[in-house]
Amino acid sequence: MTTRPSKRRKRRVVVTAGPTHEHVDPVRYLGNESSGKMGFELARAAAARGDSVVLIAGPVHQETPKGVKRVDVVSARDMLAATREAFERADVLIMAAAVADWRPKRRRAGKWREKDSGAEEATLELVKNPDILATLGRRKGDRLIVGFALETGGGRRRALAKMQRKNTDYIVLNDASALRADASTVLILGCDGSEVRLENRSKREIARRLVRLERPVSG
Repeated sequence: MTTRPSKRRKRRVVVTAGPTHEHVDPVRYLGNESSGKMGFELARAAAARGDSVVLIAGPVHQETPKGVKRVDVVSARDMLAATREAFERADVLIMAAAVADWRPKRRRAGKWREKDSGAEEATLELVKNPDILATLGRRKGDRLIVGFALETGGGRRRALAKMQRKNTDYIVLNDASALRADASTVLILGCDGSEVRLENRSKREIARRLVRLERPVSG
């Protein structure tokens, strides 16, 4: 894992943060428990190092870090469009957002009133959302990409497979205990075979470590 302290140019860093909301109707949506804390700490840490930072944020209640350009989005498709645009001019992408894998096939114009029929069960048809990390990984070039993998029951093997499949330089593996928490335990896996475990560290400390990552140097 490369974290070379050296003279460095100002980088253009894109960070994604928070969940996405996939609306069923005007008042209901599919979402998750992501608070966006990790992504906002990453944006703060990168800006503190002097980088130019664009933060693509899902629906969260977090204060925008000083010196960071924030772009608010709602759905996975919104986030893909905003991140793709910012990525065109970026040197680094850190994909910390917890993007919904699925969305309702149809968003209803009015409130979903299935319960009014007296039915005890209801079916919601879902379609797959675009894979933002994989989409941008295919356009990676010489840029640095860091992804996150939230797994239950370990997940190291799945995280390594995700890193290869989505063409990232690093994958940060954590578990559900990180959701809405101020601290976390993470395993940073590099495409060069490196592994660094940070045990019960504040998200601010983890973020400072992650924004110092550089592209792994091959053999």
